[in-house]
Amino acid sequence: MSVGDLTSLSALALAKPIPELTDREFDLFQALILRESGILLGAKNRAMLISRLWRRLRALDLSTFAAYYRRVLADPAELVSMLDCVSTNETHFFREPAAFDCLRHFVFTEWRVAAEARERSRVLRVWSAACSSGEEPFSLAMTLLSEFPAESGWKVDVLGTDLSTKVLAKASTAIWPFEKIRDVPVHYQQRFFVRGVGSEPRKVTATEELRRVVRFERLNLTHDPCRVNGSFDLIFCRNVLIYFDWETKIRVVNRLGRLLARGGYMFLGHAESLHSVADKLESVALKFFPMPRALSRGGALCILQRRADALAD
Repeated sequence: MSVGDLTSLSALALAKPIPELTDREFDLFQALILRESGILLGAKNRAMLISRLWRRLRALDLSTFAAYYRRVLADPAELVSMLDCVSTNETHFFREPAAFDCLRHFVFTEWRVAAEARERSRVLRVWSAACSSGEEPFSLAMTLLSEFPAESGWKVDVLGTDLSTKVLAKASTAIWPFEKIRDVPVHYQQRFFVRGVGSEPRKVTATEELRRVVRFERLNLTHDPCRVNGSFDLIFCRNVLIYFDWETKIRVVNRLGRLLARGGYMFLGHAESLHSVADKLESVALKFFPMPRALSRGGALCILQRRADALAD
């Protein structure tokens, strides 16, 4: 549980007594959240769950967690709100920079050579799965627009999806406090951001060039990958699998893998590994990126590619 959750829990307790979350109720919420989102809550997450769900009880004027559970079951919109509450959303621009180094130094070179040989199109489709408040898809878009200019015939399309409607609404505004872009290279700041939003000089917004290549949709990775159309040259699904149980991890990665284009790559978080058990994917990190360098830039990379023998599936 975060410091914010502890602070919120203390404040709520002073404002109004928090009802007890019984063991039975915790088990019911745990099973429901696992079924609907793939997120596995352990006993250590109990206080976090109380803190976040209590906000919804107060908003709905409910006095018990049992009453809220019944409300969630009866109201699909409230189920979405509950999942918004329990989702953990942490991100920033160019997070885990080793992944972007790998793209620039290895993957992009491969794509350019293939395009020159007319072995691939100049349309690049990229998916940031579990994109949170949008910093990752915008980071990818900045990188791609800089490396693959439209005047050379390239077209960039970046999709950002997340379970949480709350963070997607924030992502869609493409507005951030100025401090948020401190990790963005200066030449990207100059090209892709405008300083000052209305009467707020300490905020920045994305330029139209950047906005027009990024779009957002709500998507539950454990339920809905088939709703995403076409195939992708690149899928980032980083730092989300750590919240899933093992079977869900494998199911999600295999579903995403079926949406990889020929020669496409899937990047996982630096702390994530599937030990080559995904049905249609193989690890290619060492093929591209020397491990010592990756570690020096913030963690080992886990990069997967669809196996050649699975391309016809």
